[in-house]
Amino acid sequence: MKKLFFICLLVAWMASCMRKPAVSDGWIPLFNGKDLNDWSIKIAGYPLNENYGQTFRVSNGVLQVSYDHYTDFGVKYGHIFYKQPFSAYLLSVEYRFTGEQAKGGPGWALRNSGIMFHAQNPQTMGKDQDFPISIEAQFLGGNGKDERTTLNLCTPGTNVVLKNELYTPHCINSSSRTFHGDQWVKAQLLVLGDSLVKHMVETDTVLVYTKPQIGGGNVINFDPAVKVDGKLLKEGYIALQSESHPVEFRKVELFNLEKYMDNPAELNKLLQRLRTN
Repeated sequence: MKKLFFICLLVAWMASCMRKPAVSDGWIPLFNGKDLNDWSIKIAGYPLNENYGQTFRVSNGVLQVSYDHYTDFGVKYGHIFYKQPFSAYLLSVEYRFTGEQAKGGPGWALRNSGIMFHAQNPQTMGKDQDFPISIEAQFLGGNGKDERTTLNLCTPGTNVVLKNELYTPHCINSSSRTFHGDQWVKAQLLVLGDSLVKHMVETDTVLVYTKPQIGGGNVINFDPAVKVDGKLLKEGYIALQSESHPVEFRKVELFNLEKYMDNPAELNKLLQRLRTN
């Protein structure tokens, strides 16, 4: 009953724009705007922390995913992981797509990136593993004419419960509007352990689901000991993605909600305060 009340209470909470709070307000800046010292890099086909072609770099206070040193993208899917796992939090990211897709990138990866969360420890990934076992909030940019939602859900090695049923297909679109061009987009994730996840874009809640868990396919070259199908994902690492299209991140910050998980009323009060700030 407590968990049911907790979920119902939070589903009713609608997000809106939030100012950037000071660190003293409880926000943790995962990206410091200066360097990548708090992050680990894993690119398919390369050992942990070999940053092939300087794919991930910092320039003018922005975390860039770039391919100017590539001759061909191939299958060099990459991820940059924050140094520690989290369980319950509000994550806020500002991103934008830039330039042209790397040569050899797949057609589906045009203006495509994302946030991987509840992800496996990068130290447990195989050298040739393409994606971490994780939940992905997928970023998609518009092509200038067609509708294309962002903050979609994809599930490499995972499943979720959507509308009270186990959802096993790889991806599902959100209800977001399309963001064309190189404009900055504000994305937020409300992640509450293994109970509730909400995707939010600008002022809109665009996708809600529950019970993230290991299962399904869409990930290769993993260690079978790590992929325990049916295991609920209560925590994990946060990673930003490299899928062949240049993308920039100018803010990645997190408000840790773990200490509020046993008190739904206090959690809701805090979220209301964040919503109105």
